[in-house]
Amino acid sequence: MATRTSDLLVNVQPAHKFDEEALLRYARANVQGFPPSPSKFSVSQFGHGQSNPTFLLEVGSGATVARYVLRKKPPGKLLESAHAIEREFQVLKALGVHTQTPVPKVFCLCIDTSVIGTAFYIMEYLDGRIFLDPKLPGINAEQRKSISSAMAKTLASLHRVDVDAIGLQKFGRRDNYCKRQIERWARQYLASTGEGKPERNPRMLDLVDWLRKHVPLEDSLGSSGTCLVHGDFRIDNLVFHPFEDRVIGVLDWELATLGNQMCDVAYSCMPYIVDVRLGGSSSSDGLERRGIPEGIPTMTEYLAEYCSYAGKAWPVADWKFYITFSIFRGASIYSGVYHRWILGNASGGKSAQYTGRLVHVLIDSAWEFINRASVLPDQPPSGGYPKQFQKEKGNLDFEIERGRFVPSPRVSELRNKLLKFMDDHIYPLEKEFYKLAQSSMRWTVHPEEENLKELAKREGLWNLWIPLDSAARARKLLFDGMDHVSPMNLNDHLLGAGLSNLEYGYLCEIMGRSVWAPQVFNCGAPDTGNMEVLLRYGTKEQQKEWLIPLLEGKIRSGFAMTEPQVASSDATNIECSITRHGDSYIINGNKWWTSGAMDPRCRLLIVMGKTDFNAAKHKQQSMILVDIRTPGVCIKRPLLVFGFDDAPHGHAEVSFENVRVPIANLLLGEGRGFEIAQGRLGPGRLHHCMRLIGAAERGMHLMVQRALTRKVFGKLIAEQGSFLSNLAKSRVELEMTRLLVLEAADQLDRLGNKKARGTIAMAKVAAPNMALKVLDMAMQVHGAAGVSSDTVLSHLWATSRTLRIADGPDEVHLGTIGKLEVRRAML
Repeated sequence: MATRTSDLLVNVQPAHKFDEEALLRYARANVQGFPPSPSKFSVSQFGHGQSNPTFLLEVGSGATVARYVLRKKPPGKLLESAHAIEREFQVLKALGVHTQTPVPKVFCLCIDTSVIGTAFYIMEYLDGRIFLDPKLPGINAEQRKSISSAMAKTLASLHRVDVDAIGLQKFGRRDNYCKRQIERWARQYLASTGEGKPERNPRMLDLVDWLRKHVPLEDSLGSSGTCLVHGDFRIDNLVFHPFEDRVIGVLDWELATLGNQMCDVAYSCMPYIVDVRLGGSSSSDGLERRGIPEGIPTMTEYLAEYCSYAGKAWPVADWKFYITFSIFRGASIYSGVYHRWILGNASGGKSAQYTGRLVHVLIDSAWEFINRASVLPDQPPSGGYPKQFQKEKGNLDFEIERGRFVPSPRVSELRNKLLKFMDDHIYPLEKEFYKLAQSSMRWTVHPEEENLKELAKREGLWNLWIPLDSAARARKLLFDGMDHVSPMNLNDHLLGAGLSNLEYGYLCEIMGRSVWAPQVFNCGAPDTGNMEVLLRYGTKEQQKEWLIPLLEGKIRSGFAMTEPQVASSDATNIECSITRHGDSYIINGNKWWTSGAMDPRCRLLIVMGKTDFNAAKHKQQSMILVDIRTPGVCIKRPLLVFGFDDAPHGHAEVSFENVRVPIANLLLGEGRGFEIAQGRLGPGRLHHCMRLIGAAERGMHLMVQRALTRKVFGKLIAEQGSFLSNLAKSRVELEMTRLLVLEAADQLDRLGNKKARGTIAMAKVAAPNMALKVLDMAMQVHGAAGVSSDTVLSHLWATSRTLRIADGPDEVHLGTIGKLEVRRAML
């Protein structure tokens, strides 16, 4: 049964009495609308809650009575960083003014301790219902269901708040939240126990060690994984409407900060695991063991509903940590409450005496939960999501609530791992990679690159680019017997993670933020395109000889198509000859811009030439596999891209003079080269567009960081109107292009390469042009540094500009788009 907020009032505890006359004088002067000459002024205390003492102020003026709530720090010596009244006021004011989050309106903050002895603030009084018992007794099943749903919705709404937009961007650190919280609450527990204080439980110290060893990977993601957390979100800190099953106020913001929001969710789920009610009846058995009353969802259903409303990934991998951390933190908090009760200044009155026993109950419950074999199903129950948010069949596991392009939980997990890998390993080593690439040893491979590859394999971030259908064909051809496969087998992601092109788009974008990243994950061009050709068109023998080493990252490859003497954007122009001679083919011709051919690990070239100059226009071309060590293959020189030679990868001019290769090296058959080239233009070439989104994002990030630290004409660049306008336009163009690229990937998955070709062509035109604009803006903000090699911007710009040609000339793509428009109009 619900308790009205007014029913929680008691007389002010002796330890919490203060000068009411001084408070009245202060309130008259500082609270807008406060009666100037009240005929009645009374103070009573809310008996519920064990944190900052909270009081009801009733002010009578004639026949009317105004009610306010005062919240203050407890008297006496306090634990470090506890009872942060000022932070409570800050977050309540920001949420109340700028968001729809249900919070009480705050009127004033007083940090002058001479008024009533401690800092305090005054806020509005909410007349509503508070549910002290999570079993929700005394109401029907339908109401229980509505109240539980309202709780999940409210938490999700709170977690969607944009802290930067409401002035809370500095409300807390944006990295290592769980790690720091473990240390904070461990210190607080030690400060509240032992040496003349309540007895210290050694199992609590063991719990600290376990938590330190199991901090989730996402905890170190910084701004990518950080936003507002309440810190004490539970049902008895919510005020519900007097008659409707909706939340009108979220209370007790003492522990609010920026952090890992799944900690809030887990804390709200604690009643399922352990009974934390005070009064001597606490038990290590929560609702899951004692029985869930009708109408209340299971923990899995509640969690699924929250994840749906908040757009969060299903937390199966780290749920054991989050629940255990929540229980541990609760134990630390209650140990502090029990210590304050012994000292005589606990806020919750007599109920605080039971917190000492509750601490040990919580510790035992944490260890019981850790020892469970399973704590969540691998996937959320479909019935746990409201109908309008459930996933449609065939919708590529994307949630409808927030649009078509919301990553599935699995992709979100991979994305978080990839972001962490970039922060921890790629960005810190960029300068080292550039240093070697600009030295006399630039055509050698940095040893750290190979180490990172092995780490990427162990992290499950290897070969993520491989489409489902290509992987299926390779499995069928290659893995009837396993004798030819090295120790890195299918379970080690040899054939990727089974992602669609759309799903890979979210990951490929991140790799594009650094020119060095794609190859570390075996997701770099031209290897991905060449592996795609072998996956789709290679024979079993060709795949064994060349595809397996490429998939394992043991060798690299090049694609030899473009020729210096003809316009190679029209593949029918090429002149390189591939002539049948007995059981061999003889190759003669000159190629250039053969990317990857300079790499010391390059072993394979896929060469496009003509096997029949007299056949139909699109049946003359063939593709053939050439070992780069074959006699007659000559690497003539490296080519420069705006001064960059891209060592050790490089772009080479290559000549083929009477190069003899076996007929078994021909791909698919004579005259099939154009067909293969068109197939290769789909997924592999769309990867460039995906990476360009990431390059633009890197430019945006560097641009803003620069603008926030450099002053011109007395103001930060970030405060200049022209900069803000250009920054906004850059963001608009970037987001439009991202959606276009994702749409192209989605059509590629659903409709195939041919039907998606128009949208793919649009993406190939839009992506490099957008990236060039954003990167140019970023270079402009950096001034002279922007065009130097001191930042990555000039290299990213050069790469982006090249792709207006290398990814097919804009003119060719625009021609495709225009022809399709005309054809559509003629239907």
